[in-house]
Amino acid sequence: MPPVSWPEVILASASPRRLELLRQIGIEPTVEPADVDETLDPGADLAVAVVELARAKADAVARSRLLLSDRPIEAVVIGADTLVVVDGEPLGKPASPADAAAMLRRLSGRSHQVMTGVAVVHLTSGRTLDAVATTDVHVRAITDDEIDAYIATGEPFDKAGAYAIQGRAAVFVEGISGDHSNVVGLPLPLVDRLLRTLRQA
Repeated sequence: MPPVSWPEVILASASPRRLELLRQIGIEPTVEPADVDETLDPGADLAVAVVELARAKADAVARSRLLLSDRPIEAVVIGADTLVVVDGEPLGKPASPADAAAMLRRLSGRSHQVMTGVAVVHLTSGRTLDAVATTDVHVRAITDDEIDAYIATGEPFDKAGAYAIQGRAAVFVEGISGDHSNVVGLPLPLVDRLLRTLRQA
């Protein structure tokens, strides 16, 4: 099925993984990263918080675009935010090799969740749709030597949870329940559904 047709799709993210995923389904977006505070409130409902962050990113880029134009803009903005969650606690991007090692040890030999909030904003009407996708990921036991070798590649440092399923860490993942593209960074079935619903409104 071809992607929903829009004159312009704007991706409110600098993530090369999200860009590549959209290209995979035939969407060539304009990339305009959003500048928003991604700090989570302690005790926040993570499924709600990740959607709110996605919406904040999409709204920020939409406002910026609208300020620069004096006429309706027939475009849609996609905002997204992804969390890796273990025992109800979000894991962000590691700040150091020791931080990355600690995260990977927490993931080793068990399951965790990847949550991605997605928000789409139609610039002309201002209509916004959003939702969250959750995928369960099971990681096999990882040895300390494997963790050290993986960290030495540099791959973990810009990844939530310190791993990339589409990279070298693919060998650590024994199984997933849910959408694989969500674990990469953008749940394509959810994005497609939101864009189609927005177009039909």
